[in-house]
This record gives sequence, C-alpha cells and structure tokens, in this order.
Amino acid sequence: MKIERLREIREDRDLTQSDVAKILATTQQQYSKYELGIRIIPIEKLCILADYYDTSIDYLIGRTNIKKPYEKK
Repeated sequence: MKIERLREIREDRDLTQSDVAKILATTQQQYSKYELGIRIIPIEKLCILADYYDTSIDYLIGRTNIKKPYEKK
C-alpha cells in the first residue's frame, strides 16, 4: 500500500526522510520503503507519526481529508 500522504506531510514540514526515520527509530532506507509502498508501515510507527504531525492515522493513510486529530478521551 503506497501511502502518498506520508511524503506530502513530510515535505510540507520541510523534513527529510532521514529526519522522519530518526523520529521512528529506523533507517532512511526503511522509511523510504514505507513511502514507496514497498514495505507496510507498522501501526505503532503510524501512531508515532500521527502524534508528531498532530493528525489522525486516518488522515495519514488517506481515509479522510480532515487533518484535525480525533478527540482523545
């Protein structure tokens, strides 16, 4: 599954793949495979990115166009 928003949101924040890889405690090569859809990004990594970007996982994977994160209870 190619998650195009991963690249879009990263570039909107002027981050490199290496920057995001550090946040996820992985390599740039591994993160590149997530963006290209070669490897499936683990749910725990999506959670980290959603928190970092202050959005929802649904937004990151393209299930919604609403950037605002869900309300936490």
